[in-house]
Amino acid sequence: MAGYLDRIGAGLVLKDVEPLSFDYIPFELVGRDDKILDLASIFSTIVSPETSCNALITGPVGSGKTALAKVFAKDIKDNYSRKRKISYLHINCRNHNTTTQVLHRIITSLEPRYPVRGLSSSEVLSSIRTILRNSNKHLLVILDEVNYILRKEGNDILYNLLRIDEDKDGQGTISLILISQEEILNSLEGAVISRLGAGNHLRFSSYSRDGLFEIAKQRAELSLFEDSYSDQILNLIADSASTMGDVRNVLHLIEGAAKNAEKEGRKNIIPEDVQSISSKEVKAVEPHTIDSLRPHTQLLLLAICRRLKKESEMTSGDAEQLYQVVCEEYNQSPKGHTTLWKYLKDLELKDLLTSKYGAVPQGRGRTQILSMPNILPSDLIKRLESSLNRQYGI
Repeated sequence: MAGYLDRIGAGLVLKDVEPLSFDYIPFELVGRDDKILDLASIFSTIVSPETSCNALITGPVGSGKTALAKVFAKDIKDNYSRKRKISYLHINCRNHNTTTQVLHRIITSLEPRYPVRGLSSSEVLSSIRTILRNSNKHLLVILDEVNYILRKEGNDILYNLLRIDEDKDGQGTISLILISQEEILNSLEGAVISRLGAGNHLRFSSYSRDGLFEIAKQRAELSLFEDSYSDQILNLIADSASTMGDVRNVLHLIEGAAKNAEKEGRKNIIPEDVQSISSKEVKAVEPHTIDSLRPHTQLLLLAICRRLKKESEMTSGDAEQLYQVVCEEYNQSPKGHTTLWKYLKDLELKDLLTSKYGAVPQGRGRTQILSMPNILPSDLIKRLESSLNRQYGI
């Protein structure tokens, strides 16, 4: 057998790639406890007969809007089936961006072979209501990226869904969750806002760094073999993704790092596996950025890069000690602690370094923790050594 075929199905690090898919919905949502409680408050009466509930969720890409709505809808369906027959349907309005397409998607989810050809939108809407009322079901419709249909066709689809029971016997046929990256309240007509409920608006911000770490931990446990990664690796992934607060970056980094490790025939992820992926997602460090640094800032950065090539993070104390070693290598007298602190702040301001405060490893108190989540240290080492060699005539 050809040697390269040994890699197929090897599974050295990755045990299941599905939890790293953008569309994967975990059994438990992490990092959004406050928002799911807010949504539950808005939908507090959904299990009561003849009632509907509606909500609008807005926020940046990768902030967990869709995942939260799907987890919530599934939990409602699974946990309250004895009180009310609730089903749910997720529709992406980027792909279904007309009233006809949305209504067709709804009715075929209820009756796959329903003959909709030739029916007007009002007739399809009436048929949807009839099917739901006759089966004693309540349907929760999640209209994701709803801004696409609003931009193309206006408010008609929302207005018609929200008033599906108007002037008819029985209420509470459909509930709605609208999701958008954009603030769409200004695009909604007054009649839609009054039915939707102006107070039923949940605004999501980007994930915090801690939230991204919890997500990385959950998805790593689901997708990677137990001994193939460490908390240090997950911290590096969270640090890298925190620049955007986008959960999709976490998933991409985990999968990319795992595949890098497997490509090298290793059973564990090392910092460079993460950094090599992350460094491709930000603009490269230009040579003039390195050349413009003070000589001793370059010496400090070189010391840091050499350690972070092997480790995912280090303390500022370790950086100072290694800096002294590099100074000796280049026959330079090291600067004092206060000056080095200023150099570290300068490196952080230039986005060459990320710092945070954390517990002292194997000790008490707190210290400054340094990392390079978005830069490949090995690339900077070559540039720094070249620049320093020129300056000091080596």
